[in-house]
Amino acid sequence: MRHQKLSYRMTPGDEVEDMYILLNEVKRQIPSVTAVSSGAIASDYQRLRVESVCSRLGLVSLAYLWKQDQSLLLQEMITNGINAITVKVAAMGLEPGKHLGKEIAFLDPYLHKLKESYGINVCGEGGEYETLTLDCPLFVNARIVLDEFQVVLHSADSIAPVGVLHPLAFHLEYKAGSASLSGRRETENSIQEKTGLVFEVQGECPQNSEAMCLPVAEVTDSVEVTDNRLNISRTKKDNTFSICCWLQETQKTSAGLLDDLRVVLKQIESKLVRYGFDWGHVLYIHLYISDMNEFAVANETYVKFITHEKCPCGVPSRSTIELPLLEVGLGKAYIEVLVANDQSKRVLHVQSISCWAPSCIGPYSQATLHKEVLQMAGQLGLDPPTMTLCNGGPTVELEQALQNSEAVAKCFNCSISTSAIYFVVYCSTYVASSERLKIQEKLDAFLKQMRVWHFEERSMSKVLDPIFLFVLASNLPKSAFVEIKPILYVTDDSETVSEIVQDLSCMKAPSHWGFQHADWHESCFQKCVVHEKICAVILSITCEIAARICSESLDAGQSKDCQTSQADGGMGRLSRFCIYLLNKIIVENNFSWEDVTNLRLYFPTSLSMPMVTLSAIFSSAFDELAVMNPRMKIDGDSIFNLVPVLGAGRSATMDDIITCELFAQKS
Repeated sequence: MRHQKLSYRMTPGDEVEDMYILLNEVKRQIPSVTAVSSGAIASDYQRLRVESVCSRLGLVSLAYLWKQDQSLLLQEMITNGINAITVKVAAMGLEPGKHLGKEIAFLDPYLHKLKESYGINVCGEGGEYETLTLDCPLFVNARIVLDEFQVVLHSADSIAPVGVLHPLAFHLEYKAGSASLSGRRETENSIQEKTGLVFEVQGECPQNSEAMCLPVAEVTDSVEVTDNRLNISRTKKDNTFSICCWLQETQKTSAGLLDDLRVVLKQIESKLVRYGFDWGHVLYIHLYISDMNEFAVANETYVKFITHEKCPCGVPSRSTIELPLLEVGLGKAYIEVLVANDQSKRVLHVQSISCWAPSCIGPYSQATLHKEVLQMAGQLGLDPPTMTLCNGGPTVELEQALQNSEAVAKCFNCSISTSAIYFVVYCSTYVASSERLKIQEKLDAFLKQMRVWHFEERSMSKVLDPIFLFVLASNLPKSAFVEIKPILYVTDDSETVSEIVQDLSCMKAPSHWGFQHADWHESCFQKCVVHEKICAVILSITCEIAARICSESLDAGQSKDCQTSQADGGMGRLSRFCIYLLNKIIVENNFSWEDVTNLRLYFPTSLSMPMVTLSAIFSSAFDELAVMNPRMKIDGDSIFNLVPVLGAGRSATMDDIITCELFAQKS
């Protein structure tokens, strides 16, 4: 074993390469083999090595025992007739002379006693013991009987001695029903017929397989794009910020998804390099495409930029949805990335298909933790072992997606019911209006039920009170009804999770554009402020709120325009109100615009306003705020991302004119 780091890279001479050679020969001899099943339960070290080899050989990794309860799993193995004996022990409480050669059924009570005393893995997942199976349901004709063995002591450590059982003699004992002479002859003939399927693999890794080990080729071809087609935005936080790139589309510059996606990825890559970063610094990627039917094409292009080789600390998490990009004058691809100036992120990337949660076979991970914020990939209502959508409609899919999210959260010792800052719920346009409210009701009920369970099991006194954003999308991957994206606050073991929304009335934000504080402003937004570290805000401008904003305007002309919610002057007034209120929330909670890591502004295509026009309106409003607030830095790129949708809002009705999603975090 030469490569001892958790994440494996191809290392000549390492034992993992022996597995590669073997499986490569299996593929050559039996081309129909498409997957490899392993018994990984909790060992990332083992799972990642199997996944690495499978990835290089184009095989699917199956790990159906992954994250299963080890006590239940051990009992299930015993109940189903698996007769296995220990052939190695290496843990406190396990003695070579006493416990080697014993059946797991015999050791079961003692292993659980050691678990209570020392915290061992009862299935030996931490290397506490190794076993040899002598009989199981798969052994149809005979069982192995060990006649003679030798115990070899590898280490006489007084606390955790290490010993190995070496078999010296054994024989097969035929089972009842196969012990007749004719039965034995049939068995022997069957064995002889199958000996042709047994191969001895020798030698080094074949030369032609080396090419399969190489990283994906760099993208060297480029698509020319004029500067007036490119639109790039960036938040101003120094250590964690978002970059967004979209293309302005015209009939003369129309191109396919492949070309458009290549352009925006290349532009973001160039921006990263300009700032001294690379794809390894990216925490999260939002991929918006114009047609989900071209998802495979998008993935092929995506994997040429974001690879495991470029992201040694783990590939970023990702959410992919179809949006009405063409309807608002955009190209066919739109990318937003969240970037950190360090590589201290912790990434969970399970490529194996299991019963735990949906696998991420491509170069994107289930979740990324960075500076106490856990960003989860968009979760669909997929049944993990089959990777197919659950039948039963939107609410059934939602419940499965929430269960999948909870499984991921548990890997970080938290729960979506107690640690969530906010949820983004993407609903497909194929969900009927009557079903959308049921989605919201199901979400509330699920979280409340889970929260009650946590209170009873863990005696938790305080939890976060999350906020919600609902987005109506044109389509979702696999034509799912629902995709959910939780954002969680993950504390260390010494810190208690609790929501803190302080009364900072002494921190008064200045009035801008003639807006004055009014009690009804509180009804426009939800916020979650955590430990003076994090501020999340969902701000909604509905038709009713827009009318009220304009009715209180001193300018009658603006008021008239506002009521239509379409004219530039009216939208200008609404944009200023949004920025005024966001600024007020930020300042009064002791944050600044330099703390903002992302600001998304969702607008429905029913506004019938080109994105370029809307972008100019909000940019103008931010420029005006910067003039009134000298401490605010607005230079060059915009600090917001405009996202065209079919609908959005704090509720499942998703009927806002403008919805703002802001996330700020102090360094």
